[in-house]
Amino acid sequence: MDLEDLYDDNNKLKVPLRRSLAENKKVLGILFENCGDVVQKSFAMERAEGMVYMHVVYIDGLTNNGMIEETILKPLSYEWRGNSAKDVWDSILYQEVQTADIKEETSFDKTVGSILKGDTAIFIDGYARSMIVSSKKLPLRGISENDTEAGMRGPKDSFNEGFRQSTALIRRRIKDAKLRVEQDTIGERTRTDYALVYLADVASEELVKRVREDMHRYDIDAIYDSGMAQHLMENWYSPFPTFQSTTRPDKVAAGITEGRVAIVFDNSPEVILAPCNLNMLLQTSDDYYNRWAVGTFARIIRYIAAFLAVSLPGLYIAITVYHSDILPTKLLYAIASARSMVTFPVIVEVLLMEFLFELLREAGIRLPGPLGNTIGIVGGLIVGQSAVEAGIVSTMVVIVVALTAIASFAIPNEEFASVFRLLKFFVIIPSAIWGLYGYILALLVIAVHLSGLMSFGIPYMYPIVAGSGKRAYANQDFVLRAPISWMRKRPIFAREEERMRLKPHVTKSHATNGFSRPAAEQSEGAIPGLKPHVTKSTEKEEKNHESGGR
Repeated sequence: MDLEDLYDDNNKLKVPLRRSLAENKKVLGILFENCGDVVQKSFAMERAEGMVYMHVVYIDGLTNNGMIEETILKPLSYEWRGNSAKDVWDSILYQEVQTADIKEETSFDKTVGSILKGDTAIFIDGYARSMIVSSKKLPLRGISENDTEAGMRGPKDSFNEGFRQSTALIRRRIKDAKLRVEQDTIGERTRTDYALVYLADVASEELVKRVREDMHRYDIDAIYDSGMAQHLMENWYSPFPTFQSTTRPDKVAAGITEGRVAIVFDNSPEVILAPCNLNMLLQTSDDYYNRWAVGTFARIIRYIAAFLAVSLPGLYIAITVYHSDILPTKLLYAIASARSMVTFPVIVEVLLMEFLFELLREAGIRLPGPLGNTIGIVGGLIVGQSAVEAGIVSTMVVIVVALTAIASFAIPNEEFASVFRLLKFFVIIPSAIWGLYGYILALLVIAVHLSGLMSFGIPYMYPIVAGSGKRAYANQDFVLRAPISWMRKRPIFAREEERMRLKPHVTKSHATNGFSRPAAEQSEGAIPGLKPHVTKSTEKEEKNHESGGR
């Protein structure tokens, strides 16, 4: 029997588990031939009925060896020696093995898959089954401070490459029994674990079904990161991401409570959320932790930065080449003076500086942290100043490119910011050919493309395209962020019966302080449409108070 004879066309084991331990050991020997890290050990257990033969398999480096010794080998070999039982299998499974996380498996393919994930498999002679003991001890880094989505306020922890650690960070924040963690695998070779995490009573059934189907749209041999699976589910022709990726557990928890679906992948610190729109990609957790005025101001800055990042170089080219008459005279003279010693046309200047800056950015990313930052700063200063002194570019072009780069850094989502880095070249070309007409045409093409994008049935431009009846609530979390007490409803992708998320609860002590006054006596600052909730005990106390306490 060869290795190829054991697998079918889908790279799954087609041989069944045998009652004969020798036959199972033969298959395991073929599967793990020349695998020095796979530990296989056979034992003879003394029982009242005679000797019982057992075979244990695990992978060194992925398994807690001490746990195997204490919970499997020591109890079976010494503590229960001479035990009498009608069924050896049930006795071992339910009494002798000293661990709660043990299960029975009848598939050889799933047994081998559990071994490769770090579990320990136990085979007993005379039984066409296996026992799977959870004994994982994977090499993982600890939960560290978030360095890709840093914020001034809020928690500092972040996801890591550990699958169970990531789901635990979500569970820690959402202590609700309705939180579902649907686990499955993807990739015929890697068999990467992933989980769909959502609230069963908040997330739409149609949304969960579509995400579940999209995860198995393709058969692929390997998935190493959430980005690979994300690209399989997205439209290939659009540069804009239709999933939101993040390393912040608080952001994922907030998305789940809104009715979104989170997808957690093993070996990936990035968790992706669906659905997603343009507005979500320009939001940060600090927007909700700070006061509404501060959060609103920060969002306005980001929207302006996003517009400058994609349009400023093209606008500069269009105005200076074709429409310089609209500039103030002094500014026009300043630009002409700066360009007096430059030999290249404006389009070449801008493209040259943009390419130089992208080169410095890429070099800074690939170099170690402190050295990369130094290269970016020193390289930009020295090369920019040398280019101006040599007459290759003008000072105005250096300013425009620098402002564009700073604006792109203000976009909180790195994947989304990379799209703007590409689109600025898309705007530059027609602006250099047709001036302001080409500039406006390029922006219109981008706007039309965004208007046609959908993320699991939700428009990408939501809430700009929200219906008239839903726009009032949708706009409360748009560019202008309303106070938390005003944001009473969840987004439109949540279940209709669970749209309400804020219900003021007024007790007797609040009522006596004036919180349950009639509508005509409420203060002008009260939230329109909110009705205080008064309990039956409060109503009874009010009646007693009106009757003089009788």
